[in-house]
Amino acid sequence: MSTPVTSVNTAQGAAKIAIAQLNCVVGDLTGNVAKILEFSARARTAGANIIVTPELSICGYPPEDLLLREGFYRDCDAALNRLVSGIQGIVAIVGHPQQVNGRRYNAASVIQDGKIIATYYKHTLPNYTVFDEERYFDTGTESCVFECGGLRFGVNVCEDTWVADAPRAAKAAGAQILLVLNASPYHVKKQGTRYDVMRERVAETGMALVYANMVGGQDELVFDGASFALDARGNVVHQMPLFDEALGFVSVVGGEFQSGEVAPEQTVEAEIYKALCAGVRDYIGKNGFPGALIGLSGGVDSALTLAIACDALGVEKVRAIMMPTQYTADISLADSREMVRILGVRYEEIPIRPVFDSFLTTLSQEFAGRPVDATEENLQARIRGTIMMALSNKFGSIVLTTGNKSEMAVGYATLYGDMAGGFAVIKDILKGMVYRLCRYRNSLSPVIPERILTRAPSAELRPDQTDQDSLPPYDVLDAIIVAYMENDQSPADIIGQGYRLEDVQRVVELIHRNEYKRRQAPVGIRITHRGFGKDWRYPITSRYRERYE
Repeated sequence: MSTPVTSVNTAQGAAKIAIAQLNCVVGDLTGNVAKILEFSARARTAGANIIVTPELSICGYPPEDLLLREGFYRDCDAALNRLVSGIQGIVAIVGHPQQVNGRRYNAASVIQDGKIIATYYKHTLPNYTVFDEERYFDTGTESCVFECGGLRFGVNVCEDTWVADAPRAAKAAGAQILLVLNASPYHVKKQGTRYDVMRERVAETGMALVYANMVGGQDELVFDGASFALDARGNVVHQMPLFDEALGFVSVVGGEFQSGEVAPEQTVEAEIYKALCAGVRDYIGKNGFPGALIGLSGGVDSALTLAIACDALGVEKVRAIMMPTQYTADISLADSREMVRILGVRYEEIPIRPVFDSFLTTLSQEFAGRPVDATEENLQARIRGTIMMALSNKFGSIVLTTGNKSEMAVGYATLYGDMAGGFAVIKDILKGMVYRLCRYRNSLSPVIPERILTRAPSAELRPDQTDQDSLPPYDVLDAIIVAYMENDQSPADIIGQGYRLEDVQRVVELIHRNEYKRRQAPVGIRITHRGFGKDWRYPITSRYRERYE
């Protein structure tokens, strides 16, 4: 629907556009409305004529199967009405779900002076990786163009601009500038892809573009914000910061975007570290946990998890537990003690050998005549998991698990042991990246003892154990995981890249054999374009295996 908007005290061909980079909470309709009103008031005070909010900003994104409930739409409509009555002196474009005549839409409404003067329904519904909007929404077909300050603005929602149709339709309906509401999740190098695609739309239509993105963590997803504006030549004239809730402004004079603030580019390690901190902060904060518990081992994975937790939550909300056995090296204890001393985090040591010995005594008749194997190793991990969960139950804090993607891929983890917990911080971080993130964190201020980064990784569940006793070297393991799991390359193609047949066979078989473990693992933060979560959906029971030649 194309609807003119009454001009709002601007010079002809001039406007000031506010970008509300919001951290919305799924289902917190009252809180989200209050936040939109607050940002709208700030934008109006700063002289803005228009404010653009993220996709589904009233209800948060993604609401998932809340969108199948009739009452959810009624409550969202009521929240929208409360918001509309509070919008004065500025044009606000707000995302929300809407049900009309039994059809459900991902909508964006244009609000001015206490009235909705136009509503747009998303045209292109993504149904890949973590998205399944075809499950919930019907497809819109009409364009939405409104006028402000002698300029005509078109509205699109997120995926609409990843294909050409909706932007072209907005242009055909008279739009000069495209305003895009987004809830675009983060993964490594995502911003470069956004720039490339949005520049294609600008080149095709000749329209400048404002891209307003959500920020913050929602279960396994984390939204990076990084909202921006491109002028009609595809130049970045405004770039907002990563992972921070913020209000940005883009000025248009004589129909041309003016240069504004551009946030500095971040390294890959800095981006990922910020993403992990945002994911931890919001998962714990939005779900109301008082703090976090982390089982330290003296190894690199738990060290990184502890550093992230302290940076995300503050040391006062973090508690570290070391649970040594007879196999725990003295240096593991020393390094753990040193790290918690540097951070100033609460720390306890709870030796588990007495409990382990008690289990062995209890099971001695059942185990008689059988050799020691992984059973005894897993017992130690499960004792630790039981202790951590007991502390969680008693004090209310959530257990953060410390397993990385390399381990989760091949099942190098113990069900109800080191996998026990509520949130998997580094679940999507390969082992090589774990070390890179530790180095990055130490470049800010040294918190992880150097020896943790230089000694051979070990689960320390038997004498002289190292991870490479049962796994290929991590650089080989990680490369095969990336090729097979993240990039869907065939085993034959991976072997053709120079990897040994036996390594590829072993890794691929372990990936599929351990699907049952991952289904029982806690949710964790997604930072790659394919993680073990919404975008990895393989059957547990399956006899299919690809050929290796």
